[in-house]
Amino acid sequence: MTMPDNKVSINERAADEMNISLETQRLQEVGQGLIKQALSKGASQVEVGVAKDLGLSVQVRNQDIETLEYNRDNSFGLTVYFGHKKGIATTSDLSPAALAETVEAACNIARHTEADDCSGLADASLMATQPIDLKLDCPMGVTAEKAQKIALECEAAGLENEKISQSEGASFSSHRGIRYYANSHGFSAATPSSRHSLSCVLIAQDEKGMQRDYWYSLARDANLLETPGFIGHKAAKRVLDRLGSRKVATQKSPVIMAPEIARGLVGNLCSAIRGSNIYRESSFLLDSLHKTIFPEFFQINESPFIEGGLASAWYDSEGVATREQQIIENGCLNTFLLNSYSARRLKTNPTGHAGGTHNLIVKNSGVELDALIKQMHRGLVVTETMGHGVNLVTGDYSRGASGFWVENGEIQHFVEEITIAGNLKDMFNGVVAIASDIDERSSTLTGSWLLSEMTIAGE
Repeated sequence: MTMPDNKVSINERAADEMNISLETQRLQEVGQGLIKQALSKGASQVEVGVAKDLGLSVQVRNQDIETLEYNRDNSFGLTVYFGHKKGIATTSDLSPAALAETVEAACNIARHTEADDCSGLADASLMATQPIDLKLDCPMGVTAEKAQKIALECEAAGLENEKISQSEGASFSSHRGIRYYANSHGFSAATPSSRHSLSCVLIAQDEKGMQRDYWYSLARDANLLETPGFIGHKAAKRVLDRLGSRKVATQKSPVIMAPEIARGLVGNLCSAIRGSNIYRESSFLLDSLHKTIFPEFFQINESPFIEGGLASAWYDSEGVATREQQIIENGCLNTFLLNSYSARRLKTNPTGHAGGTHNLIVKNSGVELDALIKQMHRGLVVTETMGHGVNLVTGDYSRGASGFWVENGEIQHFVEEITIAGNLKDMFNGVVAIASDIDERSSTLTGSWLLSEMTIAGE
């Protein structure tokens, strides 16, 4: 168990205790001071990023406490530009002496690097100017005893079912932090946030062998977490549903991607349209801007201002203002995802995506999952994928998978040790419908996808 610096037992205090106003003031003073130091050494532009996190995590197994850890972490990054020469230095020590050394190191690095005409801060005119309270900070006030109780209750619920042979444990974590970013354009912002999670992993066994599955809940506000009892029971149901596995023959058939798998396809899309892959010409969607790549009904909206959203932000990691926008509209790709560097390489403007996207919402077809399964009639519901078999240059997709086989619109049995394969262009174009079973445990909000056809490699 890792104890906090001041040696106060976490049994006696909240593990996410943080005076946000004092921390913000201190970070602003440190950040502005470092910018002034770097400018005084000849830097033409400067940016500073600081992250402070603290929290508690507990792991239990078979109703015993395995680990209990208290975390307090700092990270600091300074980027300086001497014209188009760039230098970066990082440290976890925020003492004045260490920060002064970091400034000196960044400046020395910049003086000896090659100039890149595309390097530099995002244009000052693009900086966000209207702070928005997105209610991202919901501290729980968790203590060690409370964390242990939650995890133990979760695992106990999973073990209530006599068919569960063993547990791989339950985990609870509660973290709170603050992110600060400032640059020499005058932009300065500190964003406090919290994140809480609870999970349970269980094992069941039958004559065909052992199966393992899990369930978890994730939220910024602990009051929005699913209950320990629900998570334990859900994990038990999921692993028991995997018993009685059977093989399927190699074939082509329709496939339903469960929400946690479908959001991976959205991740593949985002990687393919990320600016770095576009200017390097290493994407299968290189020439797809303003072209139709999904069916006409398909839409992906970006909503950065959702209160409590897992990726909500009013500015990106360069200080550029974020905005509501449709990434995919009526099946058409409206934008690449560009930071200032990739935008300059492509001779266009940044899109507010430095650091990633901000809450992607895939519009569903208004149909429930059961109805989608009936619509598929015969095929595979994919609930798990393994491996990294995605080639972003060609779009080829091939991954190990498991899930449930469907006949006559009804789930028949569990299937494992198969491979699903296709090409992402064909898979995107072959989306038939999207169910309303939205998984809210992610910054990509989507239901299950029905794809018209994929190759299933089985027996």
